[in-house]
Amino acid sequence: MTQGDLVISADFGTSGVKVGVVDSTLTVLARVTESYPLVLKTGGIAEQSPEDWWGALAHALATLRQEVPDLSKRAAALVFSSQLCGVICADANGTPLRPCLTWLDKRAAPLGKKLTGGFPEVHGYNLPRLLKWLRLANGAPAKNGMDPTAKMLWVMQQEPEIYAKTRWMVDVKDWLVHRATGEMTTSPESANLSWVMDSRTGREGWSDTLCALTGIERAKLAPITQADSIVGTLTPQAAAELGLDASVKVLGGTSDVMASALGSGEVADGALHISVATSAWIAGFFPNRHLSVAHSYATITSGLNYRPLLIASQENAGSALDWVCQLTGNGAKDTRFADIGTPQDDDPFFLPWLAGERVPVDNSALRGTFHGLSLHHDKNALRRAAIEGVALNLRWAMSKVVREKGAQTTGPVSIVGGVASDPVFAQTLADALNRDIRVCAARHAGMLGTATLAAPMMGWANSVCDAAATLKTRTSASYTPNPNRTAQLAARADRLAKIRRLAIRSYT
Repeated sequence: MTQGDLVISADFGTSGVKVGVVDSTLTVLARVTESYPLVLKTGGIAEQSPEDWWGALAHALATLRQEVPDLSKRAAALVFSSQLCGVICADANGTPLRPCLTWLDKRAAPLGKKLTGGFPEVHGYNLPRLLKWLRLANGAPAKNGMDPTAKMLWVMQQEPEIYAKTRWMVDVKDWLVHRATGEMTTSPESANLSWVMDSRTGREGWSDTLCALTGIERAKLAPITQADSIVGTLTPQAAAELGLDASVKVLGGTSDVMASALGSGEVADGALHISVATSAWIAGFFPNRHLSVAHSYATITSGLNYRPLLIASQENAGSALDWVCQLTGNGAKDTRFADIGTPQDDDPFFLPWLAGERVPVDNSALRGTFHGLSLHHDKNALRRAAIEGVALNLRWAMSKVVREKGAQTTGPVSIVGGVASDPVFAQTLADALNRDIRVCAARHAGMLGTATLAAPMMGWANSVCDAAATLKTRTSASYTPNPNRTAQLAARADRLAKIRRLAIRSYT
C-alpha cells in the first residue's frame, strides 16, 4: 500500500498524450487529451521535440486538477506508456541534444539495408549476422531503418558532433521517466527493439556481442527496468511543473503495445487483440519466444518479468483513413463514415501502404494505391474502399499470425484504438476476419492498461495481469459477422491478393 488513492496514467502517442486519473476500480475519474506537433519533411524525416511531450503533460494535469478535487494530494503514482522505436540523444543531465527521431522516421533506411544485408542473403538479410540476431534477440533490425538500431548509427555517422555530446540514447518513455525522476532507465520492449539485447530466458540484458555486431556503444544505453517497478519519486522541479506532490512515485512504465494489451484485458497466453489507431498491430502474450522471419514479426520481451509479447505491426491504418477523408472532404471525425452507402461489387480496391509496410511484408518502398477506379466512383466509393482496404490488410497479417502455435483462433477478437470506435470499421473488420469483434475502451485502452501497472503497488490487485484481466469485461460494443458481407469480402480478398502481389513485385 502507498499514500494517496489515485493513479495518474499518461499514454503518449504519435499525435498527442491521453492523461487520466484512475481509481481503485480502474475507473477513469477524469481524462484529457493534449496534442503536440509532428514535424514531417522530405527524406523520411519525422521528428518531435521531447519538451513538447512534457509541456502537453503539464497542461493536461493543470486541467485535471480543476476536475478532480485535491488531485495534488490524492495522486500516489504517475505511470507512462509511449510510442516505441524513437531515438533521443541526451546529455549527462538528460537534456535533449536534437529532436527525437520518432518511429515514423525513415531517413536511416539506407543504413538499415547496409546493416542487415550482404551476401549470402536470406529474405534480404546477411545469413551469418541474421543467425546471430535470431539466436540472441529473437529477431533483427527492420530493413527500412525505422528501428532504433539504424537511427543510432545515422546520428553517429551524420551528426558526429551530437553523438560526441550524447550520454544517453533512449526511447520516448525513457526520457519522460528521467524528466520526472532524474533517473535514466529503459523498458525491455525498447531494449529488445534496439536489437542489441539478449532476450533468451534467464539471460535478458544488453549483449556485448550484438553491440559489437552493430557498432552501437553499450555505454550510451540505459539500465533495463521492469514496467511495474518504482524508479523513484518526482524531482522538486518536476513536481512544481506538474502541480503534484514530490512524494508521487514514478514507475518504470511501458510501451503503447503492452499498454493496449493490458487495456484490452487479453492477458492469457495466445489471446490476440488488434490495435487500430494511426498505425495498427496484432499483439498478444505467449509463454515462449516466437518468430517469423518471412513475415517480419516476432515476440519481444515485455516489461512484465520479460514475458514474451508478440507484435505484428502495420504502418498505416488511421493515417490512411485520415488521408482519404482529407482528399474527399473531411467531415466530423465521428461521422465521416456514417453515410457512405452500401458496398458494391465493383468498388475500387485500396492498398493502404502510404508509408510502406512491415507485416507481413517488410518493404519501406511500397506505396498505396486505388485499383479499379471508374468514372462513376464517387467520394463514398473511395471511403468504402479505404475502410475495406485497412480491414483486409489486417486480415492479411492475421492469416499469418494465427498459424503460430498456441494462438487462439476462435472466439471474439478484442480491438482497441481510436479507429476501433468507428462502427463501420468495426463491422467491416468482423466481416473481413469472420470473427466476432469486441470493442474495448477503444480510445483509452492504453491509458487504462498503463494504470494497471500501479495496481500491485497500490494494493488494488495481486498482480498487473490480475488487474488487467478485469478489463476484459468492459465491452463498449460488439459486432457479429454478416454472412453475405463475409462472403463478398472473401471474394474481394482473393482478387486483392493478386493485385497486392503485382504491386509488391513492382516495388521490389
